[in-house]
Amino acid sequence: MSYVVPQELTAKMIDAGESKVFMSTKDTLIRAYMAGAILALAAAFAVTITVNTGQPLVGALLFPVGFCMLYLMGFDLLTGVFTLVPLALIAKRPGVTVAGVLRNWGLVFIGNFAGAMTTAVFMAIIFTMGFSQEPDAVGQKIGHIGEARTLGYAAAGFSGMLTLFVRAVMCNWMVSTGVVAAMMSNTVSGKVIAMWMPILVFFYLGFEHSIVNMYLFPSGIMLGGQFTWTDYFLWNEIPTVVGNLVGGVTFVGAMMYATHYKTSPQRPRPSDRHGDGRRAAAVAAE
Repeated sequence: MSYVVPQELTAKMIDAGESKVFMSTKDTLIRAYMAGAILALAAAFAVTITVNTGQPLVGALLFPVGFCMLYLMGFDLLTGVFTLVPLALIAKRPGVTVAGVLRNWGLVFIGNFAGAMTTAVFMAIIFTMGFSQEPDAVGQKIGHIGEARTLGYAAAGFSGMLTLFVRAVMCNWMVSTGVVAAMMSNTVSGKVIAMWMPILVFFYLGFEHSIVNMYLFPSGIMLGGQFTWTDYFLWNEIPTVVGNLVGGVTFVGAMMYATHYKTSPQRPRPSDRHGDGRRAAAVAAE
């Protein structure tokens, strides 16, 4: 069967979260590293398309190729484990503890960051001819993105931080919907279609994704963006990670668990006198 119904899907989500808690350190780091590197490359790809075409929608339409590749290869993003891993704890799977959940999150963060940084260095070399000349148009654009999404938030103070946080929440609402939706299908084409839609929404609307930002902002600093590492962590990465966690756990994981795994009893149906009469007559006839 190519479609997995929501009740079975939620059980699969809990199983997936449990398996990630008990995954070895080596496997967790490798899978997170490759996920960060591939998603970073997809971000560079999307920015390049946007600069070359002048059409942000085209970049957003094609950005999900990276997400699809890393998912199909079984790699892990922090945004995904934020949603899946807590479900194993909530479902009280044997051996799953808060420490185990935090361990998984920490390892995936490290792996994602290392992978994204690797791609950032590689692409910075490409955009500057091995740091021998000024960044090209794409490199300059990446630097300006970093400035706008750190110093721009900082200039607005509390309002900027609130906007950043909400964008991060809504980002992982969409991204984790993509992760979960891919589990609804047992075919490659079905998984790709299910992932593509919410990822397109998040990227085009400019929501804040912690792993994409692990590429954009360090790369922006390397390419001459006028902001600092402190600006990046305080006015983007840390609030984005927190917002991604809230968005994934609340709008996706908890909602699926509450209505498809821990379903409540149905409300009593209104009595149907005619229907009751027909049923009584049928029983008497027998």
